[in-house]
Amino acid sequence: MRSELFSAENLEKESAQPGLRLQNSKLLKAELNGEFMARVGSMVAYQGQVQFEALGSGGIGKFLKQKLTGEGVPLMRVRGHGDVFLAENAADVHLIDLEGGDALSINGANVLAFDSTLKYDIKMVQGVGMMSNAGLFNCVFSGHGRIAVTTKGTPVVLTVDQPTFVDPQAAICWSASLQTGYHRAEQLGLGTLMGRTTGERFTMSFAGQGFVVVQPSEEPPGGFAGAGSGNQQEGGILGGIFGN
Repeated sequence: MRSELFSAENLEKESAQPGLRLQNSKLLKAELNGEFMARVGSMVAYQGQVQFEALGSGGIGKFLKQKLTGEGVPLMRVRGHGDVFLAENAADVHLIDLEGGDALSINGANVLAFDSTLKYDIKMVQGVGMMSNAGLFNCVFSGHGRIAVTTKGTPVVLTVDQPTFVDPQAAICWSASLQTGYHRAEQLGLGTLMGRTTGERFTMSFAGQGFVVVQPSEEPPGGFAGAGSGNQQEGGILGGIFGN
């Protein structure tokens, strides 16, 4: 049988070391010898002796936070020995290695899989309110390990070494050490009052030292803030629970 489909670039990539790696730009391969965490429903194929265990958001504390905030990652634990392939609606897949002291704030909708050695929690996006892509809250990952994130299209990684502003619906993830806020990009005037707008009314602001990943696609804001306007401030009961 002959076909370009069977070209070398489409054949399964092999590695002597277990872990998460790219099969191609839209497909993640996990060479499994132990366990890792993955988004529920992301498995497209597997070989070997593999078990899948639904975890909700990863513990009762994260489950409660997800219910309150609308943010989080519906997780499954994948364990055993074999090869597991994962994808999310043909989105582009990217790998990020976290080392000791690193922390990454990411929209939960863009988390595909991560090493079980990593820790994550649901945290308030300080100073941004409802302007965040994920709403008031993001997932913050820390520790030592690899995480696979998805983007719609090829992203740009901006080095934050000067005031940086990003459309909140295009921001995917950023260094958790950065200071975030919001900036009014559109000037108020007669045209605004008459209904004319640039479509760029607000942007997220980033300050400090780090990076922010921006995708060439805008996602409508979701999360807790998308459900209403009663909790758009940093303080209050939710701020006390999730801001720590």
